[in-house]
Amino acid sequence: MGKNKNKIDENCRFDEESEDMQSSADGQPAESDNKAESVAGDSSEGDSPENVESLEKQVSDLTAAVAHEKKEYLFLMAEFDNFRKRTLKEKSEIIRNAGENVLKGLLPIMDDFERGLKAAETSDDSEAMKEGMVLIYNKLKKYLAQNGVKEFDPEDDTFDTEKHEAISVVPVADESKKGKILDTVEKGYMINDKVLRHAKVVVAQ
Repeated sequence: MGKNKNKIDENCRFDEESEDMQSSADGQPAESDNKAESVAGDSSEGDSPENVESLEKQVSDLTAAVAHEKKEYLFLMAEFDNFRKRTLKEKSEIIRNAGENVLKGLLPIMDDFERGLKAAETSDDSEAMKEGMVLIYNKLKKYLAQNGVKEFDPEDDTFDTEKHEAISVVPVADESKKGKILDTVEKGYMINDKVLRHAKVVVAQ
């Protein structure tokens, strides 16, 4: 009798577990159906007229912003081109006017030369002629200095390839004179700390 009761209880538990598994299996499709319906609802909501209108407005706003930026860019490019042309023109005028001013300053010295030549035609006073030439020379030298043009220091006897051009080399026995300038054939000039003309010199070797 006891064995039959235990067997009945086991059968009851088995039946209950089978019912639970069946119930769980029956509920799974229902949950999937709910998710599918939710996704379908979201999809239909994304295609709603309100969302479409919002997207169209965003596209319209972005298109207007791009057009505005393009207009600003073209305006700045035009302004820069005008500035570049104006700067080149001003630079050209400055260079031309500077050249004109330099040449204009030489005209009085040219007048002095012409007066000296006329005086030489009627005078045999060589001393007066020399004095006149010295005055004109000093005037020209002063004018060049006012425009930044100066000759190399005549006391500097050290050969420098940046400033001097050796036209001749003379062998010397004195070691202390080697590499020194023995004679300057043609003076060198600087303009605002830049070499305007190299000096032609004779160097000891």
